[in-house]
Amino acid sequence: MSGSVAARVAIIGAGIAGATCARLLADAGHSVQLFDKSRGVGGRMATRRMAWVAGDGATHPCSFDHGAPGFTARSPDFVRFVAQAQSDGLLVRWAPVIAPGSYAPLGESVLWVPAPDMPALCRAMLAGVSVRTACAVDALQRGPDGWRLESAGAAVARGFSDVVLAIPPPQAAPLLQPHSPDWAQRALALPMLPGWTLMGVTADAQPAPAWDLAWPSQGPLSWIVRNDAKPGRPHGPGLAHWVVHATAPWSQTHLETPAAKVQALLQEALAQSLGRPLAWQHAAVHRWRYASVPRAGVSAAASASAAALARCWWDASLGLGVCGDALGGAGVEGAWTSGRALATALIDRYRCAPANAGPP
Repeated sequence: MSGSVAARVAIIGAGIAGATCARLLADAGHSVQLFDKSRGVGGRMATRRMAWVAGDGATHPCSFDHGAPGFTARSPDFVRFVAQAQSDGLLVRWAPVIAPGSYAPLGESVLWVPAPDMPALCRAMLAGVSVRTACAVDALQRGPDGWRLESAGAAVARGFSDVVLAIPPPQAAPLLQPHSPDWAQRALALPMLPGWTLMGVTADAQPAPAWDLAWPSQGPLSWIVRNDAKPGRPHGPGLAHWVVHATAPWSQTHLETPAAKVQALLQEALAQSLGRPLAWQHAAVHRWRYASVPRAGVSAAASASAAALARCWWDASLGLGVCGDALGGAGVEGAWTSGRALATALIDRYRCAPANAGPP
């Protein structure tokens, strides 16, 4: 930190964008504290842990990667990051057997998955960083002593030189409104797509499908994943662990449909896709109100369009920034790219500050 000053940064959102930003800032010598409304880190890189009871009364634990099923790596910087994470034992290469008739929304079938669960990557990146979970920040106040974070009208932390919002734009907008109304309006205009996800365990006398992953070309389902086929995930003889994602249009239509009805519809859709009924031992659904951003595709034109994105928003005069996949591009790589861009902007800002000036 020679020739620069140290910032004290609050990051709201502990998904891959927030974790990336936090790691780079901490490594540069800045003080960082993360806040997330969930019980753990990872954001949409999520794993749900549950248990079901068999007919004989035995309890069986199970887990489902019900957010991002996996991700690709394309840009040189992210490829290097993934290679290092693989070397560190945090990521595993997965080349699933793709179901016949699938289309290829990602342009390739090789995916990367954290091990032993999806949040593991963010947990590792946040080692040594202060993280406060189960804390829903709903207001920001800025005064002479810096930024103050509030929840339900009470201060939860104060004295920050900078605040980073690494949450979906519709959730960031109310926090931005008092300080940057223009950003708030722009955040509300950024498209975010919903997604319903079915998780469940089936037992079937018939052999399991000879594939691990399906991308249906029509119907209400976008991804069908054999979660037990993923590296390092638990599996058992005679059982199949499913994670089934509905398409964004279907999810939008059923956004407010009761969960029990959504579960029944998605179970029926999976049975129709497989061409046979399933013996469900356990099932549940999860609604992601802000599941993803529109994916432009993987063509050269789309890559050029992605490169033209702002990547992040940063106002040095306010000490306020925004990052996430809505700015960096769809998927885990886009979120990582955005978090990295914002950390770089903030680091450069303080590197240029006179060492005796204190935080600007």
